[in-house]
Amino acid sequence: MELTLEAIEQKVGAQSHLYPLALTLVPRAVTVLLGATQAGKTTLMRVMAGLDAPSKGRVLADGQDVTGKPVRERNVAMVYQQFINYPSMTVADNIASPLKLRKEAMDKSRITARVNELAAKLHIEPFLKRLPAELSGGQQQRVALARALAKQAPLMLLDEPLVNLDYKLREELRDELSQLFASGESTVVYATTEPTEALLLGGYTAVMDAGELLQYGPTAEVFHRPKSMRVARAFSDPPMNLIAGTLADGGVMLPAGMTLAIPLPESAKAKHGSAVTLGVRAGALRVAGRAGDVALPGKVELAEIAGSDSFVHVDTPIGELVAQLTGVHVFTLGATLTLHLDPKQVYVFDAAGDLLAAPAIPTRRAN
Repeated sequence: MELTLEAIEQKVGAQSHLYPLALTLVPRAVTVLLGATQAGKTTLMRVMAGLDAPSKGRVLADGQDVTGKPVRERNVAMVYQQFINYPSMTVADNIASPLKLRKEAMDKSRITARVNELAAKLHIEPFLKRLPAELSGGQQQRVALARALAKQAPLMLLDEPLVNLDYKLREELRDELSQLFASGESTVVYATTEPTEALLLGGYTAVMDAGELLQYGPTAEVFHRPKSMRVARAFSDPPMNLIAGTLADGGVMLPAGMTLAIPLPESAKAKHGSAVTLGVRAGALRVAGRAGDVALPGKVELAEIAGSDSFVHVDTPIGELVAQLTGVHVFTLGATLTLHLDPKQVYVFDAAGDLLAAPAIPTRRAN
């Protein structure tokens, strides 16, 4: 399905939940709606599904205006954070229900094969004969996911479907879902608050913030070329380090009197003396220097381990910086530590928050 939103707005009373936005989803691809809680993701998905009518604008499905068409008359599958299953049906019957309701009848053996295939991919094979009430919350959510996937609707909407699952299972299902989406014919919209999830699912990403659509495009392009500081902050976990600076000869001057030799376009060079903000992703900071790096000596303010990464907060002459280091590292609070930064990995935003310069997009070498 090609889904197009034209000048969509959503208001409740005097409060705007969605500001005017236009968006055409790439058909048969995954689009990730990325944004913090209350960014407007669920509101937008409800408009896409037909659960809510927009205050203004039109929704087009394959060129046809479906703005006033109720959800029951649309071929849409949707999975919410809070799972919804038929309590009186077994897990197998829950998954099979959309297949049995199809206009074109499916052979019973084909239905069983499809149910077993999805149950295997979502790790719920042992529970096919159970009722939903006999399952854990995570298991029930996987049943809801399997039922939505079984429907093979032309538009599939998933509103943070993995948020209630444990970390390990979430990682496994992300990989499985990527493969299922890639082999399907559905246009998929997947809402998440996690930048890492957007990168893992690939496809396209629409970044939202406070009811506004900030940027839409291929996920890697949006990540490496955020149009604004708002996009960069939404697409960074942990949050991007932001440093005040001033455009100067040879690069950007920082508060400590240090000048970073950052490659700048000619348009930026013409704004000599203008205030800018530098953006540095936590993963771009290192404790071991390389040729061309700038050394930033400081003291450890906080150190924490999350999964297989370590995060260290360091008070430096240009402000407190957060570095994300691969592996488990132990740092003593108050200890001296020098971070190293390659100026070529720095983003530059103008006073309005728009992107002036960005690091070169890394290229993958062929094997």
